[in-house]
Amino acid sequence: MIQDQRGEKLSNVGSHADGGLDDAGLEKFAQRMRAEKLPEIATNSFIEALRYVSAGGVTTISEGAIKPVVSLPEAADLEEFAEAGRAAASKTAVIKLNGGLGTSMGLSKAKTLLPVRPGLCFLDLIARQVLWQRANWGTRLPLVLMNSYRTRDDSLAALSAHADLASGIPLDFLQHKVPRIDAETWAPVEWPADESLGWCPPGHGDIYIALESSGMLETLRSNGIRYAFMSNADNLGAVLDPKILGWFATEKLPFAMEVALRTESDKKGGHLAWREGRLMLRETAQCSENDVASFQDIDRHHYFNTNNLWIDLDVLADKLQDGSSGLPLPVMKNVKNVQPKDPSSPVCYQLETAMGSAIECFEGAKAIVVSRERFAPVKTTNDLLSLWSDAYRLSEDARMIPSDAEANRIRVIDLDSDYFGHVDDLQARFPEGAPSLVKCQRLSISGDHHFGAGVSIEGSVSLVNESSEVVEIPAGAVLRGR
Repeated sequence: MIQDQRGEKLSNVGSHADGGLDDAGLEKFAQRMRAEKLPEIATNSFIEALRYVSAGGVTTISEGAIKPVVSLPEAADLEEFAEAGRAAASKTAVIKLNGGLGTSMGLSKAKTLLPVRPGLCFLDLIARQVLWQRANWGTRLPLVLMNSYRTRDDSLAALSAHADLASGIPLDFLQHKVPRIDAETWAPVEWPADESLGWCPPGHGDIYIALESSGMLETLRSNGIRYAFMSNADNLGAVLDPKILGWFATEKLPFAMEVALRTESDKKGGHLAWREGRLMLRETAQCSENDVASFQDIDRHHYFNTNNLWIDLDVLADKLQDGSSGLPLPVMKNVKNVQPKDPSSPVCYQLETAMGSAIECFEGAKAIVVSRERFAPVKTTNDLLSLWSDAYRLSEDARMIPSDAEANRIRVIDLDSDYFGHVDDLQARFPEGAPSLVKCQRLSISGDHHFGAGVSIEGSVSLVNESSEVVEIPAGAVLRGR
């Protein structure tokens, strides 16, 4: 079930004559999904979204339709719930979103297979986090990945090194895929040279119907699991917190979102707001050009979604029984080139939903403010360089946390994408490892630079090389800025 961006349930919308795809046009997409043996709940959800968007349905959320969130409770004040959280852990699963390939960093495999420390990738640390909590809390705490078709085999192979992860519950389930839409003809994209380019992920909002269609939701509940902590697999600060779990279970909440205070570096991310008495999430793709200034105003909209979410699986199961196409999540229309590396290739649309937007679907859902220790995602090589450096340390419970967390410093890394944009580029230019960034406030690099061992960056440093020659930063150099 799809809602428009005002939160109203869709009525039947148009035929091709009045701007929407007619039944025959929609059926082409449905047939393609059924030919791939995708479940009906995924097909129905996509067709409802396509029907709405093709008829000109609004996919933005205006500033006038929402109200800012002024204040929220803080996780730091929940210590009284820690014991209840450790007790509730026996009924809790950790679910990690692991569908990303990291193509923007030049990868063709799961991003979580990238090294974080020598001999340790993201998945190794996630496994260690869960195993540490099992050992210290005396609970089985299942780990479950939501994989994509492209990340499943490699990721499960990596986890096989941790045989003690077995919990009697499968280690993963698959997210769905949906057809891409030709922007000119509104027909399914055809690309014979690479048929996979006719498909795209449906966004992480797919997690709810993927849990249902895969049978994982029923498996978890039949094994006594009521609560799930869901987060991005590339965020190594996102571990199950007993205080938040205890608060969530004691307050009998259906859904909760962890948010953090926005800074200038977060202003383009989705923010929390009120709409018609419920908390809701507005993403960048749902913001019109006229509202960009207010969307990015961190003094107006204080909180951003960390994508660390808590959900009562019993409530979710009841919700999914209400319809044949999942939760009524707002749909976003993203514009892409069919061949991502070829801007001259045809333009297509991808319809996506965000899992955080489900907060509006659950009456009584709440948000809780957390520290930035719980938010350290890796989206670009800028983030990866920071994570590789001494700006982060590996904690006893296998979290990657800021070395200077008490200072609450927001470090900005801005690397020239032409020379540092891919992981191979990064490794080639830092062959001896990342420089020391623990005292760095900002590092900006333009042009080609190669770094020796033991380089330190302090303060705000800008390196510019406009020549075609490589600039060598010698081993042991200390680069200081203001």
